Amino acid sequence: MPDFSLENDFEGPVCGLDEVGRGPLAGPVVAACVYIPDELRALPFVCDIRDSKTLSEKKLAALYEQITTHFVWATGEKSPSEIDKINILQASLKAMAAALDATTMPYVHALIDGNKIPANLSCPATAVVKGDAKSVSIAAASIVAKVTRDRLMRALHEQYPHYGWDSNVGYPSKAHLAGIDAHGITEHHRKSFGPVKNFIAFGSTRKPLNSAA
Repeated sequence: MPDFSLENDFEGPVCGLDEVGRGPLAGPVVAACVYIPDELRALPFVCDIRDSKTLSEKKLAALYEQITTHFVWATGEKSPSEIDKINILQASLKAMAAALDATTMPYVHALIDGNKIPANLSCPATAVVKGDAKSVSIAAASIVAKVTRDRLMRALHEQYPHYGWDSNVGYPSKAHLAGIDAHGITEHHRKSFGPVKNFIAFGSTRKPLNSAA
């Protein structure tokens, strides 16, 4: 269970950062920054905050509302075109830096989920592998990032109903791949990602077996 042990290593405001959306074929990568003031750590819902991947959709929605009501938070995102331009890792790091800057807080430290630290952060930072299972602040950021991105993709589904984004939120499910093969790609697809790249080159999300490309 995540706790505040890492946050307690520092004197002053410490935020958590996480991102969601490295693997999808479509949509942005979204990051979130969350700061939980000391005097709010005892709120009843805080004990339920954990890695977003372990929570039901109903629980995610409930925690998102609580986190965004009570804590300092912001999101940052990078578009599919920027992902294609600078690669998904760099886009994820830039999204996290943008989320931190958007909170406009004078942090003494940032806790970053993963093993990489974004360049040019406005405060010192520590990379925490599996941080969303260790730090409540990072876990809260993972919840905000996931709910924000999932809602964005479900809204896009209304405009582009052929890809199943209301359920797969852009990940490469069978329905999504079939949608690309039947209807082509959109401006929201990541052209540098394998199946989309294959569709552009071969007219199918699967590369022909006899192709050396």
